[in-house]
Amino acid sequence: METRKSGRFFFGPAMMIVLWPAFLMACAATGLVFSLVDPMELIIFDERLQMHTTGVYTIGFFAFWLLGILSSGLTVLLVQKAR
Repeated sequence: METRKSGRFFFGPAMMIVLWPAFLMACAATGLVFSLVDPMELIIFDERLQMHTTGVYTIGFFAFWLLGILSSGLTVLLVQKAR
């Protein structure tokens, strides 16, 4: 896999290598977690979450996507350091 273009680092393919698997895992994790947990039953700091279910799903999806991005990005960084 070539990620260099005319001597400079080309971010297009490297970003997709990180973002696409993270997106797929966020979809799977969101589906799995929210099939087991009802968003209206979430309690944070001894308070019931006062948010619409769509908002909870959205925040959960982006949180899982961020975790996937961090994981995939670390993997790409370690593979490039090994070369």
